[in-house]
Order: sequence, then structure tokens, then C-alpha cells
Amino acid sequence: MAKAHIITKNGVKITVEGTPGEVAIMVSQFKTGNVRSLQARDEPKHKSRPKATPVNLISELIDGNFFKKPKELSSIKLALEEQGHYYPVTTLSPALLRLVRKRYLRRIKDKKRWLYVH
Repeated sequence: MAKAHIITKNGVKITVEGTPGEVAIMVSQFKTGNVRSLQARDEPKHKSRPKATPVNLISELIDGNFFKKPKELSSIKLALEEQGHYYPVTTLSPALLRLVRKRYLRRIKDKKRWLYVH
């Protein structure tokens, strides 16, 4: 295995290891200045995740069978807080109502309180 030690104009010390052909290619690229960041080329680009909105977070709870049994608004708030998302119940209530209207959830009135179930 061949090895080359390179010091850049900025004073960064780089050690390149590989087959003699690979090392020769890397050294020639450093000399011509055609080296791109290996980190940027090798690491996958950021995966786009849906934005952490209350509706999206509650939808994830639906997918995880959280609503298999009827849940109160306070237990939904607590489940989101366990995931690190803090919302007041005044924000969660309209989000749950949207999901009910889209028929992702159902709600049942029990003793003057709404319970949400899938």
C-alpha cells in the first residue's frame, strides 16, 4: 500500500493511503488544484423530512398506532413532549380537528371531553 504526505498552502497536513495508482491520482489532483472535498462527495445529502408541524407529528403518532385506544388531548400533548415537541393544547386542538375532518382520526365525546381514536 502506497502512502503520500501532502501539506497544503494553508498548512493542512494530509496523508493519502491506497494503491500506487490511487495515490498518484490524488497527488496530481492536489498539484493541479482539482481536489474537491471528499467529505461532501462521500456523505449523502440531507434527506428532506417533512416539517415538524403539529399535524405532521400527530400523523406520525397515527402511523405508530398511538391512537389504537382512545386518547385525550392531554395524553397526545404528553406523547409529543416525550419526542421533544412542546405545543400548547390550544395549538394541538385545531390540528386534531383537521385530522378528524380529513378522516384520519375519529373523535368521541365522553364526559364532556373529546377522545381521539384511529
